[in-house]
Amino acid sequence: MMLAGMAALGLGIGVATIPVPYVVESPGPTYNTLGQSQGTPVIKVTGRESYPAAGNLDLTTVYVAGGPNGPVSIIGAFSAWLDRTKAVHPVELLYPTGTTRQEAEEQSAVAMTTSQENALASALNELDIPFGQQLQAADLSEGSASAGKIQPGDILKSINGKDITALSVIQEELAAGNGAAATVVLEREGQPVTETITPKDNGQGRFILGVMLKYLFTFPFDVEISLEKVGGPSAGLMFSLGIIDTVTPGDLTGGKHIAGTGTITPDGAVGPIGGIGQKMQAARAGGATLFLAPAANCEQVAGHIPDGLQVVRVENLAEARAAVERAGTGQDTSGLPGCTNN
Repeated sequence: MMLAGMAALGLGIGVATIPVPYVVESPGPTYNTLGQSQGTPVIKVTGRESYPAAGNLDLTTVYVAGGPNGPVSIIGAFSAWLDRTKAVHPVELLYPTGTTRQEAEEQSAVAMTTSQENALASALNELDIPFGQQLQAADLSEGSASAGKIQPGDILKSINGKDITALSVIQEELAAGNGAAATVVLEREGQPVTETITPKDNGQGRFILGVMLKYLFTFPFDVEISLEKVGGPSAGLMFSLGIIDTVTPGDLTGGKHIAGTGTITPDGAVGPIGGIGQKMQAARAGGATLFLAPAANCEQVAGHIPDGLQVVRVENLAEARAAVERAGTGQDTSGLPGCTNN
């Protein structure tokens, strides 16, 4: 009986430690974009006057266990299911099959760098400070309409005679053409190249050139963001607000403790992120009373808001800035749009 019991116990322990194909998201630390990290300002401006700011504009993070970050056991997954502050997802929901830890870290680092550039661009747009902006071809999609015509490294200058100052210019022109060929002027190794390209339907009724693009910026001053071991694109919105507060006199927050999350585009659009429930928990645990959430995440927000935290739904940087200013000046924030179950 003793041997049988020991065997059963060993079998139970073995089963409990078997890895399962899930990832677990837990609330991570928060970082004040107006403060310091390891003795260094999170946001440092060079080449333009900056102003110390009081209060908090916290970016929020999530710990992710499982997938390329290491295995999650059956017990780990089950205990996370029982914990309302955590979330459990199939691995393939967050990581493509076969993704290595190095690949995941590299992708996260690239996304963070891009979000910082987009944050500065959106902040400058919001403050009406001019800067240079171009779109460069990074790669072509499979079966691209631009194959043999656009090469990686080409800078897109104009489409049908309209200067390409943002991605929206291309999208609007292709939509107006409804599948008609477009004349695209490129800059290749310093020389102009003109191509006529017939866009393809992407299967969702939208015509595309089949080019993966990246922005090339020329900023009037430098902004250095120092934040170790934090990756991904979801801090973009809070970086933008932190930059605005740093380069303008006064305190945007009025000394209040505000947190948030959301990707940001150069023109200020706020996009959805993952782990919104855990980020709200992290924000409240860090002392925040107001939380800025992407409008596209409202479905995951409703019904999961921690006690003592007001969530404000935002679609762009202008709305986020207005909400922070309203809270910072002591005005009533109850009328600001939130996320509901309706």
